[in-house]
Amino acid sequence: MSKKRSGGGLTGTQQAAKFLGVSVLAGAVLAGLALPAAGALGLAAKGTVEGFDEIPANLKTPPLSQRTTILDSDGGQIATVYSRDRTVVPLKDVSPYMQKAIVAIEDARFYEHGAIDLKGVLRALNRNAQEGEVAQGASTLTQQYVKNVFVEEAGDDPDKVAQATQQTIGRKVRELKYAIQVEEELGKKKILENYLNITFFGQQAYGIEAASKRYFSKSAKNLKLEEAALLAGIVQSPSRYDPVNDSEEATKRRNTVLQRMADVGDVSQSEADRAKETPITLKVSKPKNGCITAVDGAGFFCDYVREVFLTDPVFGKTREERAKVWNQGGLTIRTTLDPQAQKSAQESLKDHVYQDDKVAAAVTMVEPGTGRIIAMGQSKPYGFGENETQINYSVDAKMGGSNYGFPVGSTFKPFVAAAALEQGRPPTQAYPAPYKMPYPDSIASCSDRPWRNRGGDTVENENEKEVGPYALREAMELSVNTYFVQMIGDIGLCPVVEMTDRLGVVQGNGEKLPASPAPLTLGSTGISPLTMANAYATFANRGTHCTPTAIESITTADGKSLRVPQTECGKVMSERTADTINTLLRGVVDSGTGQEAGLTDRDNAGKTGTTDERRNAWFVGYTPNLSGAVWVGSATQKVKMVNIRIGGRYHDKVFGGQVPGPIWKDAMAGALEGKEAPDFNTVHVPDTSKPEGDDEDEGRPEDGRGNDDKPGKNGGRDPFPGISLPPDFIGGNVTRGQDGGGDGGRQRG
Repeated sequence: MSKKRSGGGLTGTQQAAKFLGVSVLAGAVLAGLALPAAGALGLAAKGTVEGFDEIPANLKTPPLSQRTTILDSDGGQIATVYSRDRTVVPLKDVSPYMQKAIVAIEDARFYEHGAIDLKGVLRALNRNAQEGEVAQGASTLTQQYVKNVFVEEAGDDPDKVAQATQQTIGRKVRELKYAIQVEEELGKKKILENYLNITFFGQQAYGIEAASKRYFSKSAKNLKLEEAALLAGIVQSPSRYDPVNDSEEATKRRNTVLQRMADVGDVSQSEADRAKETPITLKVSKPKNGCITAVDGAGFFCDYVREVFLTDPVFGKTREERAKVWNQGGLTIRTTLDPQAQKSAQESLKDHVYQDDKVAAAVTMVEPGTGRIIAMGQSKPYGFGENETQINYSVDAKMGGSNYGFPVGSTFKPFVAAAALEQGRPPTQAYPAPYKMPYPDSIASCSDRPWRNRGGDTVENENEKEVGPYALREAMELSVNTYFVQMIGDIGLCPVVEMTDRLGVVQGNGEKLPASPAPLTLGSTGISPLTMANAYATFANRGTHCTPTAIESITTADGKSLRVPQTECGKVMSERTADTINTLLRGVVDSGTGQEAGLTDRDNAGKTGTTDERRNAWFVGYTPNLSGAVWVGSATQKVKMVNIRIGGRYHDKVFGGQVPGPIWKDAMAGALEGKEAPDFNTVHVPDTSKPEGDDEDEGRPEDGRGNDDKPGKNGGRDPFPGISLPPDFIGGNVTRGQDGGGDGGRQRG
């Protein structure tokens, strides 16, 4: 006789009898069942029939998590990402051998019973009653499917997964009730299809299609008998019967499945025996999950797309909601990445900067007028190994970038010039621009309190021979620090703050730029390459700024289109101002510090930048239809680029035009090959360094000017025709500095 349980109540055998008597004979599982409140069987349900009745009648089946495919603008695959590698397929696309194998080994009476296999329940309950705990299950395929739904809904939350799989009668009660509903609503074929798509087959493969691809590199519809039996055998214990790690154990299990198929008449005994004699032959496809698998170095762009999805409210009100959609997957995301531009960017980086160099480089390209990000790469690959990184040097910290961005040096100066032009200063504006000077004592700010130079901070040019006076054109070409400090002292800080705000220029940590002269003239504050490329695209687009965008469209697994973020465009400066900047920066690549970056087959413009102690070097440039930024430096900001080898080439001093410039040139040339070559709308900016009437049309400076072409060295002629200057304005002997001079490498304060 069975013993009573500790604490009184029904014995295990009596519970089993009552369970079966009510559920089976009444024809509805648990109808009228009175369950004990708690006990050795781990029952968590209420102790009355109302507890069962209160279980919701409808099983909520979340969409199955699947792989998401990220495509470039041409439809080529960049990468696949997933929380669970799964591709849902209809039953007609699953081998008949596979359908028979899984039924034979998991639930041979599947087509004969309802939601519950009465014989199996009796057998299991008798065993469990004897053991005093749940030692054996009797789950049908339908019940297993329901359990897997609970697991799928739990996602990666370990507590929810534990609740979904705990061995208690309370959970079994819920499982059985939902199994009845599923049997009534779906029917056997649909249940089998759903089961095969939801089940875990080990090796990160969820669902039969992913499993077939993982182990045999083929679709599930092409599985042979012995292959189907192998996969069906894995389900009971994916780790124990893993054929990759334990072929012997997997073979035994496969043969068990084959024999079971023969026993139930799915195959003949001779077929089963032949299959048993066939050695396991795997053709394993390694999981290709995540941005680390992206082609052409697009891992960082892939990661940026993910961050856009997780941060943009268009995909959900909260990050948790957005993450749920992302992890559910099944999306096809077409992006803005241009494969030609991306390949060109990576090839240029590879040619000019080695992966194991002390410094790194990043390239980002943006399309003017649309904000489309068409390339994003860097010299240190996306990964976890030596000389690899997961930090995207091209973007802000919140999007996976460095904590603060990188100081941009003199590439900031065009923003100052644009602000001055918008304030009505002429493109011939001249300042004394000595070699060295203190910052102005006081500079007007956006508040009632001006900025004051309380510490006596000074600024100097790159070369002691760079002594003004200069007008804007030559000051931009030579990147004269003191000129732009005097310019901001003239117009005040606020016009520059307002201009950079309109251009979307913020620090790498997302904060606004500090309202002081050093960051607002000499680029001493960290900014990301994407921000710089996008801001310069505004000049190319004649003063209309567009926010950057990376996603063109998203389609769900069932073919529905999701809303995606749209670029927002607006006029931030006059066309005249933008055209003037384009004219000035065209001179930088024609005959200024950026000559090594200049393209020869199309209009182009840009600006060099080098920061304190040569820890960062930049070139940001553009054509009318493409803008690109190149940064070179150490992510830790600890490497001074002097007496250094980069890309196998020795450099005594690195300048913005010398290393980033050629990277930009090669990357842009490849990206634009075969594309149209529109011209800039330029304005006439007199070259005041020449005798009157000697400047070229549209302000294009001559190449190869000698050192005596600076102001004050033109035979006594008026150095600034048409400009009235104070008597003591001009002074000092000026000669052209070395290429790249004045790139902001001497800022103070």
